[in-house]
Amino acid sequence: MAVILALVSSTFAAPSSNLVSRADPTGIDVSSYQGANPNWAGLNFAYIKATEGTTYLNPYFASQYNGAYNAGLIRGAYHFAHPDSSSGATQATYFVNHGGGWSGDGKTLPGALDIEYNPSGATCYGLSAASMVAWIHDFANTYHSLTGRYPVIYTTTDWWTTCTGNNSGFGATSPLWIARYASSAGTLPAGWSVYSFWQ
Repeated sequence: MAVILALVSSTFAAPSSNLVSRADPTGIDVSSYQGANPNWAGLNFAYIKATEGTTYLNPYFASQYNGAYNAGLIRGAYHFAHPDSSSGATQATYFVNHGGGWSGDGKTLPGALDIEYNPSGATCYGLSAASMVAWIHDFANTYHSLTGRYPVIYTTTDWWTTCTGNNSGFGATSPLWIARYASSAGTLPAGWSVYSFWQ
């Protein structure tokens, strides 16, 4: 279970002596490993794994998603990509049809595309950088057409550089959820000057 930090705004006012300092909102990345009822105490938001490829559904998704909402958290769903198994459009549709949609209710985060090193095969899923970029565009554009929002993109700078050729074409539409387990977010992938989430 990993805690993720959100950056609320990319613009900040000049410091003022009458401002009270506060911590960044904290959230959690949840999957089936945390069971049906994770501990939501002290958190502001959660991203909950809904789907993977087109064959996996988190068996606890409904309980976790509704539990986060009932605990007063803002929540969103994420999809673990398998670009080697089907098109981006097919996976985006599967994701939206199984909990990855978006609502303008003020309590729902846009869906997230988890695109990172393949845990069980070829580093970049056997795709060239151009094919990977096309796959991500296919997913993002389909998600947008189904929900009216572009997905958040979860990735590492190393993976993005290696597998997309450090493509800069997504920062204008998709918020960045950067994965870097260190004391700072480090260098961001091309196209993004700020991150929305840092894990």
